[in-house]
Amino acid sequence: MAWLILLGAGLVEVVWSQSIKPTEGFTRPLPTVICFVLGATAVYLLSVAMRDLPVGTAYAAFTGIGTVGAITLGITVQNDAVSVGRIAALVLIVGGLVLARLASEG
Repeated sequence: MAWLILLGAGLVEVVWSQSIKPTEGFTRPLPTVICFVLGATAVYLLSVAMRDLPVGTAYAAFTGIGTVGAITLGITVQNDAVSVGRIAALVLIVGGLVLARLASEG
């Protein structure tokens, strides 16, 4: 169950990452409130998952999910540049997440 909560935390972090830009430097009230609520929700879910998972593993997975999601949405939605290096980074991050998950079962 902790891994599902952690996945949820990572997915909320992805949405949170996309909510930052519309705040326009935290000058727009409604987008700013949404951004803070999403950030707090992501960290809360992470803290719940950490009740049963090692801190290092949980945080690495949380940030990895967020990073992969943010880069993927940046490429697909925001028209960020695609390069071999960025794709290689995504592959390495996903590989690291899988290894962290497998290693935590031992």
